[in-house]
Parts: sequence; structure tokens; C-alpha cells
Amino acid sequence: MEAEIRAYTIQSHGVTLARTHLHDWLILLLLGLIEVFLNIINPFYRFVGKDMMTDLKYPFKPNTIPIWTVPIYAVVLPIIVFVIRYLKRRDVHDLHHAILGILYAVLITGVITDAIKDAVGRPRPNFFWRCFPDGIDFYDELGDVICNGDPSIIKEGHKSFPSGHTSWSFAGLGFLSLYLAAKIQAFDQRGHVGKLCLVFLPLLLAALVGISRVDDYWHHWTDVFTGALIGLTITFFCYLQFFPPPHRTKGWGPYSYFTAVEGESLTNGHNDVEDIEGNNPPFSSTLSREYHNITIH
Repeated sequence: MEAEIRAYTIQSHGVTLARTHLHDWLILLLLGLIEVFLNIINPFYRFVGKDMMTDLKYPFKPNTIPIWTVPIYAVVLPIIVFVIRYLKRRDVHDLHHAILGILYAVLITGVITDAIKDAVGRPRPNFFWRCFPDGIDFYDELGDVICNGDPSIIKEGHKSFPSGHTSWSFAGLGFLSLYLAAKIQAFDQRGHVGKLCLVFLPLLLAALVGISRVDDYWHHWTDVFTGALIGLTITFFCYLQFFPPPHRTKGWGPYSYFTAVEGESLTNGHNDVEDIEGNNPPFSSTLSREYHNITIH
């Protein structure tokens, strides 16, 4: 009896898998273009009267978390985790769907967030100093502001609701949290609380980003709360599009992996019951049958 081991690698199955999901990648590109467009157009310039300025005179401070860092910790960092997982398990299904899933999560979240921002046009808490950098305010005959500040800064001043930093953070890091929960079998009913600490760590980071937006006076607390809700909701649906819920027996792998194993098992004339049921532990020092096609001669 000898075993012929074949992994689902990028070299063996990557091109086929990418072609199968070509339309998904094209839709992803379209979402990216929509996101760019939503950031170019002007938001709704809501009426801001003199009596409303009381809650909009907070200091105009720089961002504690610069905007360019958001894709790094919310997208690049999780993808690094996905790649490490691939190097350990050699499952291109997991790598492909994790990357596709998180990109969908953040881009759908971004489109929804920025569409609402442009439609609502809520002034930021530091709007006064954006509108009147010299501290001298002006209003028209209807009582609306006549801003004399930098147009681009004023434009951003009308994009308070909801928080984009927060929604992106909870979308990307929330996806990572679900991914980690599945891979370490956080809900295996063995009572290892340390696993939950690892699962909650990305969510804590996202929460701290949201808090920084209030501390920097760029957002009201309701902006942050709504942004977190949007990000978590979207990432939950995007994750379940590719992976079973983390608490399920087969939660450690993507749907397509089990489909591929089952298909090859039927083709080769044997039944990989252990693979299909997904009972093997997700982290093993040996090449487990759940990730390979075993042919018995």
C-alpha cells in the first residue's frame, strides 16, 4: 500500500480557481471604481446655521490613524495571515476565497459607507474650523454658513456620518476574526478561553480605531457606532459566502474545498469520509488527508 499525495496548490489549481471566479474579480474591480467615484463627487452640503455651531467647534486635529494606514492593517495584515496559513496547509481554495472574501467585505462596506456619507452630508465635530480657519464666521440671509476655508477641507467636513475608518476596520479585522475563529477551532466546546482572546484581538484593534475618531473630533459617537455596525454586518455575509460558520464541524475550510475533495473521491472510486466530515484538526504536523487526495494502490 502506498500513498500518492497531491495538494491543492497555486501551481496545480490556482489558475483554474481564478478562472472559475473571474466574474467575481470583475465585479470587485467595478466596486473599486464606484468607490473612487464616490470619493470624487461632492457630498450633500447640509444647512449649517449659527445656532448649530455649538457642537461643531471642536479642535481641528490631525488623524491619529492616517487614512493610508487603514488598508494596511485592515486588508494587508489579514492577507499576510492567509498566506501564512497557505504555506502551512497548501490549500489554494482557502487562500483564494479568503482574499476574495475580505476584498469584497471592505469594498462593499466602503461603497455603502461613502454613499451614505455623500447622501447625508453631516458636518464633522470640527466643522467650524474647517469652514472658518480664521475663526470669523459668516452666514447668508437664510442663516446658512458662507465658508472661506480650503474647498477640499470643507468637502471632507460634510462627511461625518458614518465613520469610514471604523467601517473599514470592522470589515477587514472582523473578517480576520472570523477566519481565526474557524482555523483555531475556537468553538470546539473544550473551554479554551485563550482562543477567544486571539479571536477578539482584531475586534479590539478595530474598536480602538473607532474610539480614536471620536477623540480626534473627526466623528460623533453615532458615526462610529453606525460604521462598526455596517462593517460587521457586511463582513459577516461576505465570510459566509465562502466559508461555513466558524462553530460548524467543517468550519475550518471553505465550501469549495469540500466540494473538490468529494468530487475527486467519487472520481477515484473511494470515499474520503474523514475528509468530507471535516473531523481532522486544522493544525497538524503531518500531511492530513483532509488537504490531500489519497490514492491506494
